Amino acid sequence: MLEQSFSLPAESHCCDDLITIFNRLFAAQQNTVLEKGADEPLYKPATEAGEQHRVLFRHDYFASALHEVAHWCIASAARRVEIDYGYWYAPDGRTAQQQCKFEQAEIKPQALEWIFAQAAGCDFRVSNDNLAAGETTSHAFEMAVHRQVLRYCQRGVPPRAECFRRALAEFYKTSINLHAVSFGSPQCA
Repeated sequence: MLEQSFSLPAESHCCDDLITIFNRLFAAQQNTVLEKGADEPLYKPATEAGEQHRVLFRHDYFASALHEVAHWCIASAARRVEIDYGYWYAPDGRTAQQQCKFEQAEIKPQALEWIFAQAAGCDFRVSNDNLAAGETTSHAFEMAVHRQVLRYCQRGVPPRAECFRRALAEFYKTSINLHAVSFGSPQCA
């Protein structure tokens, strides 16, 4: 399984810090806020004047917040007016065909999540998000996420993602630079 380890202790990773960083960057500029406490992650676009778009992540889970921000950073303006960006999603317990479709949609968000995790100085693991089916993350999926990270290192990440990545690196005092060598090669469990 892909994993990147860093030296910051777990208690130094507080979701409230992520919320503050995200909201400081995007609440006014993009009319979008990050919120914790959802039973399931969800993007809720504003439907009335004066409302803000909301990126909701599971409970108080740091990795869930990073992952949902990654989805938001990739979504186009047209997708950001649709609930959950208008993406297809099948819950845990997907068939092999559904899992393949899921993995294709998850390569870029999970690559960005890994980049964000590195900027925050915390661990990252590729997730197949299909525990009920008894599946482990496939080596092919792990490699696809890793290749996408390397592409982002070479070509850059989307502008909102870069803004968030830099803010994380500044806050957690990690390297501001994005280098492929920082991501090593995938390790499979």
